[in-house]
Amino acid sequence: MSAQLEHNRHVVREFLDLVFNQHAVDEGIARCMGPSYRQHNPKVADGVENFRQFFTAFFRDFPLSSLVIKRLIAEDDLVAVHLHWQSHPDQPGDAVMDFFRLKDGRIVEHWDVIQPVAMQSANANSMF
Repeated sequence: MSAQLEHNRHVVREFLDLVFNQHAVDEGIARCMGPSYRQHNPKVADGVENFRQFFTAFFRDFPLSSLVIKRLIAEDDLVAVHLHWQSHPDQPGDAVMDFFRLKDGRIVEHWDVIQPVAMQSANANSMF
């Protein structure tokens, strides 16, 4: 794996841990995000400051939220992450696919697909 791909993987892993597990939004932004940020999740507006405001308020409402990375794949300027997200440890949470685009080693764009973890399944396979 190239040094750039490994760096991109590290940046995304660090960002997810800082922001979504430690709830250190400002530190995650400072260490991992670029000066501009394009968001494709319809609940969050474009821009670094809009990201900061949205997730600072979110973590006030959901202080026990966290995620566990299951898979992380890097190619070119993209990093894809399959993760388990829970807004509270007592809830089943969501299976999430996050896609990040990096420029100059910093996160500048994000897409996601979110699916609730099923309580029942027609098969014996995990969602993870």
